[in-house]
This record gives sequence, structure tokens and C-alpha cells, in this order.
Amino acid sequence: MPETEVPAPWEYSLSIPNDPRAVTGSRRTLRLILTVHGLIGLVDTAELIATELVSNAVRHTDGPADLRVRWAAGVLRIGAWDADPEPPPPSRPLDQLAESEDGRGLALVRACSDQWGWQPLARHGKRGKYVWCELVAVSGLPSAPRPLTA
Repeated sequence: MPETEVPAPWEYSLSIPNDPRAVTGSRRTLRLILTVHGLIGLVDTAELIATELVSNAVRHTDGPADLRVRWAAGVLRIGAWDADPEPPPPSRPLDQLAESEDGRGLALVRACSDQWGWQPLARHGKRGKYVWCELVAVSGLPSAPRPLTA
């Protein structure tokens, strides 16, 4: 499918074990999904975001996680569910993260996405949360790059 056509709506969900190796599998699966649907222009940014969301889900909880990817009306929504019902910590401005060993994930998600948020969500019989973000595309192409300033 040419990148100039807007693909029909679709949604995928990937169950993820609590294993750091799952991050790589999630990223590769997302790349394949976007490539098959002709959204090549979104792949790099989407992979970065999904890596951060899935890494947080695996790193900060001891239960399963899910990666959800949805395309509708020119918007790609990427989200990760995890078994920790606590809200994500507030992200710090990018200029304060240069020397930090951790805490950059949500700042990157915020900087690279058009919108992001979280909500409580129960899955697999467990209370948890769903952290999501959206990338707005025009005719299947990503919007203009956003500056990495907060």
C-alpha cells in the first residue's frame, strides 16, 4: 500500500511476559505491523516510544504486560498495560536528564508524541494501568518532527 493512502482502522495487542528480552520482541513486532500497513514513516518514532513504554512495564512490575497498537483516522496510538496501578511518575524536562541514569523514558515519550496519558485499567484479573501516546499522521506520513525541548 502506498504511503499516501490512509489505511483503514486496525488494532493489535501483544501479551508480554515479565522478561527484559520481551522489549526487543515488542519493538520488532511493532516494526513489522507498521511496515505491513504501509506506515514506514512512523516506524522509528513508534519503536522508540514502544521501547520506553514496554521497558517501564517490564522493569517496574513483576507481572505480565501488554503492548497495544491502534490506527484510526490518521492517528497511531501505542500503549502499554502493566500490573502496577500506581500512576507513572511525572516526567522531568529533558534538559534536567542529561546526567541521569534513569527517568528519561516518559520525557522521551512526551517529547516524541503528539499526546500522551495514562489511565487505570484492569486486565488478566489484575489491577493495573495503561500508559499510551499518540502520533498524528497526515496521509500515513508522520507529522513534522517535534523539537526535543519540554
